[in-house]
Amino acid sequence: MSTNEKTFFGHPRGLATLFFTEMFERFSYYGMRALLILFMTKSIMDGGLAIDDQNAGAIYGLYTMGVYLLALPGGWIADRLLGLKKSVWWGGIIIALGHFVIAIPGFMEVFGTNSAETVTNLDTYPFFLGLFLVAAGTGLLKPNVSSVVGSLYPENESAKRDAGFSIFYSGINIGALFGPLIASFLGEGINWHLGFGAAGIFMVLGLIQYRYTEKYLDGVGDAPTFETEEEIASKNKMVKILTIVGVATLAVIALTFSGVLSIDAVAIANISGYLIVGSAILFLGYVGFFGGLNDDEKKKVGAIGIVFVFSAMFWSGFEQAGSTLNLFADRFTNREFFGITIAAGAFQSINALFIIIFAPIFGAMWVWLAKRNLEPSSPLKFALGLILLGIGFLVMVFAAKIAASGDLAAPTWLIFTYLFHTFGELSLSPVGLSLTTKLAPKKYYGQMMGVWFMSVSLGNLIAGRIGGEISGDSAQALTQMPDQYMMIVYTTVGAGFLLLLLIKPMKKLMGNVH
Repeated sequence: MSTNEKTFFGHPRGLATLFFTEMFERFSYYGMRALLILFMTKSIMDGGLAIDDQNAGAIYGLYTMGVYLLALPGGWIADRLLGLKKSVWWGGIIIALGHFVIAIPGFMEVFGTNSAETVTNLDTYPFFLGLFLVAAGTGLLKPNVSSVVGSLYPENESAKRDAGFSIFYSGINIGALFGPLIASFLGEGINWHLGFGAAGIFMVLGLIQYRYTEKYLDGVGDAPTFETEEEIASKNKMVKILTIVGVATLAVIALTFSGVLSIDAVAIANISGYLIVGSAILFLGYVGFFGGLNDDEKKKVGAIGIVFVFSAMFWSGFEQAGSTLNLFADRFTNREFFGITIAAGAFQSINALFIIIFAPIFGAMWVWLAKRNLEPSSPLKFALGLILLGIGFLVMVFAAKIAASGDLAAPTWLIFTYLFHTFGELSLSPVGLSLTTKLAPKKYYGQMMGVWFMSVSLGNLIAGRIGGEISGDSAQALTQMPDQYMMIVYTTVGAGFLLLLLIKPMKKLMGNVH
């Protein structure tokens, strides 16, 4: 059946297939994120892993970093080996498997097949293996499902493609809205592992509808063909390399569980941060000096370097939703509502709700300003995003002072923080990726997309590390919390004003890109 025989709100019917696939995948991702650091830091008596805040923050940062960083090899595997559609399919299977591995102890507890002596191992071993599988599967699915969306439209239908992506992204926010609500209700209210398992069930639902409606994607995102002996040999070589990497990774995990290897999550997180920054500098420097670019392209690569720095700073603050702010909701927020205790992870849904409400308003505002030649430039939107992020953390300074006094903060403090963070995201996030695509030299287009993902992964890593430090896990740490939040305000707002000063130099580097 042709992809054009049926439509989805006037778009190719295959868009519905991808819409629901991504919606269920985002349900699983954000449901997982809402539970992750809470489960790690809870005591064993409360069903958690009793990991200290610093190590839990580092593990959280490494996991979220891995999700975005593994999008790079995920795209490479799709382009060179599996094709886009198969990558989405297998990525979803790996994600679901990861969730179910984490859920194993919960099911064993429900059916009474475990003992007190084995509870720690039952929790820890599947948990870290599951984290790896979910990150790997997301890296394979996430970048490629978006690429399939773009492939549904002819080159000359850019306006319709943009509208299709708007519909597609609404699926992301629906998943991000309901994932934390349902996973937190099950995880915090009944059993942590059942919450993780629910995320896996929804990923399975996404896979079922993907397989059932995949016929609407005929001719889109197919696997590359291997006809010549040279192509077949190259494919076999790639398979061997991937097999070796996979086996080696699982071996490291197994040796760690057995106690042969000792892993320091904080040290690994610190090293990972330096590696990402160093890799970005070396790559951009190589492309700029030895990439065979003309002067205009070199300047644009310099602009991408600036975008990388400020993007990482933004995401290092914004992604504290799943770490610092999640712990604050759990420990220092009054969550009683008419006699019902709201799950701490449920607050993770607020950002998605605000995105659904305000994204059309921001879109209309940019169009209205553009018609009057008043639309802010991309660097100005970037700076505005950072400043709004800082204002959100300024709200948290006052919430932290309430917590430091020994009282529980009202949930409205977190709600207003997420409101300002959402405004910052709507100002910066759509601009960042678009700006990178416009600035990227054609022969380095895909690799420059990788630089953007590296900035997001670095920001996620830093967010986890900060979450492990600003958690109020002791009386002394609680008294320091307002000042620590204030330091984030100084950093993010200061970065925003610094970028305002760099707008003119940025425009010179960007050339004809606005």
